[in-house]
Amino acid sequence: MAIATQPQLTLDEFLTLPETEPASDFINGEIIQKPMPQGEHSLLQATLCETINSIARNQKIAYAFPELRCTFGGASIVPDVSVFRWDRIPKTASGRIANRFEIHPDWAIEILSPNQRLKKVLSKLLHCSRNSTELGWLINPEDESVLGIFPGQRLELYEGADKLPILDGIKLELTVEQVFGWLSLT
Repeated sequence: MAIATQPQLTLDEFLTLPETEPASDFINGEIIQKPMPQGEHSLLQATLCETINSIARNQKIAYAFPELRCTFGGASIVPDVSVFRWDRIPKTASGRIANRFEIHPDWAIEILSPNQRLKKVLSKLLHCSRNSTELGWLINPEDESVLGIFPGQRLELYEGADKLPILDGIKLELTVEQVFGWLSLT
């Protein structure tokens, strides 16, 4: 008995498809639509971008982008936060920021949403690590932990008062407690 298989989509074919809302990632030949962000996710994402940019942008060290499509290493992903060193931000010939980022982020941050599969999110951060991303964070609001992903796909778990790793050159100190403290609006 013959089993029909669906032909696998190529990266170029994926990039011609209309964008979805929320965005979809293309990794390992699979299209994975991200879940719609909820309250905790949105607040963490916005506060991370504000906090990183308040230090790194004015000094032209780096810039944190929310939901930016990055295409590299045979995949096209949309991390919750992508941080690029200032001198690596793609620009047009006139010096304006490019619309397409066809390079890896220097720091990729993912925030695990309820009912989101840990394996899919972790595989995206490991893809980043394999393709020269210096630092990855997998933030898990449910158990208030952050998994750090480093070169060579080395992993470290951070909880409570643990000081979080930050991209070299950004003078920022954060603990896991501080990050999850942002969720209390009191």
